[in-house]
Amino acid sequence: MRKRFIAGNWKMNNGPSATVTFMDKFATALKSSNEIISNINGGKMNVAVFAPSISLCSAVKARGDAPVIVGGENVHWEKSGAFTGEISVPMLKEVGCTHVIIGHSERRHIFRETDEELHKKILAALDGGLTPVLCTGELLEEREAGKAFDVIKNQLLADLKDLDPQTVADKIIIAYEPVWAIGTGKTASKEDAEEVCKFIRKLLGDTFGEGTAAKVLILYGGSVKPENTADILSQTDIDGVLVGGASLKPDSFLAIAKAAVR
Repeated sequence: MRKRFIAGNWKMNNGPSATVTFMDKFATALKSSNEIISNINGGKMNVAVFAPSISLCSAVKARGDAPVIVGGENVHWEKSGAFTGEISVPMLKEVGCTHVIIGHSERRHIFRETDEELHKKILAALDGGLTPVLCTGELLEEREAGKAFDVIKNQLLADLKDLDPQTVADKIIIAYEPVWAIGTGKTASKEDAEEVCKFIRKLLGDTFGEGTAAKVLILYGGSVKPENTADILSQTDIDGVLVGGASLKPDSFLAIAKAAVR
């Protein structure tokens, strides 16, 4: 049975002071939830927070001994150099990160990151010992034109090209985020989300082998809330959620984690 992965993506929210306030409350509440702690300790679930780079040190320090993964929201493929404003894999590792989001739709569509660039970021993350959370998803017009599967296939095959099956199985997390459902209040139905996540798993099986596909964690992201988490996670091919706005408040993010307990 694949473990569940509950991830909060803070985006450009929560500076260092707000991060300490969040973590103080969330870490205390998390450690007090016997159900969540039992799931984490039993290897059934992970809980992660992806924070802005300026807040990562605060997040790592403030979590204390709470079992909360801290990850970066973005990374450059070079280890150092003249890349003003960027952050490298060694930098993320130094502050205590173990994971990093790569290819979020806002990076793809607002900042125009290409699949070639995302592929280099994935290679750099893997080489440096970080677990990439690779995002994929279609625009509303692409879904309405019946091109969603083609878009996702093209993104994943380009981003994961030349990786060996064992690496994909053990070190890659995929997050399906329909762009039209991010921050809009619209959520793909659990059936729609499952249809795409099932397609992703089949694509991974066809490309890297069924054994690999069976191991990869596939998350759903897009207006995830405490009220819809259990329904989303009831689907066979959805192993977790990538949460935006609802992860900014300790109470709602904790409620999402509780809804993932099994």
